[in-house]
Amino acid sequence: MPRKGLRPRDRRPQPAPDFKHNSVLVARFVNKLNFEGKKATAEKILNDALVIIADKTKEDGVAVFNKCIENVRPLVEVKARRVGGATYQVPTEVKPLRSTSLAMRWLIGAAQSRKGRPMAEKLAEEIMLGAKKEGTAFKKREDVHKMAEANRAFAHFKW
Repeated sequence: MPRKGLRPRDRRPQPAPDFKHNSVLVARFVNKLNFEGKKATAEKILNDALVIIADKTKEDGVAVFNKCIENVRPLVEVKARRVGGATYQVPTEVKPLRSTSLAMRWLIGAAQSRKGRPMAEKLAEEIMLGAKKEGTAFKKREDVHKMAEANRAFAHFKW
């Protein structure tokens, strides 16, 4: 046993809260959005997107963003398990940290797949749709949930 005691299993270091919005979730999203080390650009994209959201919805941009992340987060997912030569898609619950990361990844991917406009506008549109339980990122969550529901019969292979 180490001298300092055992480390809690799921305690990853969290980034400091975002300076402008005082939110850890926003800071994590900026880090996820970061591309080629250009964190200032990622912050500008997200801040512009939150301003666009606030203008269009007449609500706080960070509140809409939090609602969107909550709506897009998956509760269950399928993992491949190999049992006796066959591979089964086994539904498992998703830990909160992973589900938030997946939601962020899906939001960014959905925004990037849209064409023809600046990234801030595409991201703002996707966040607003996610808050209303619509859009590509929310559809991805629904697809994952449907897959888990379809493979519920293999839940006993979970270990």
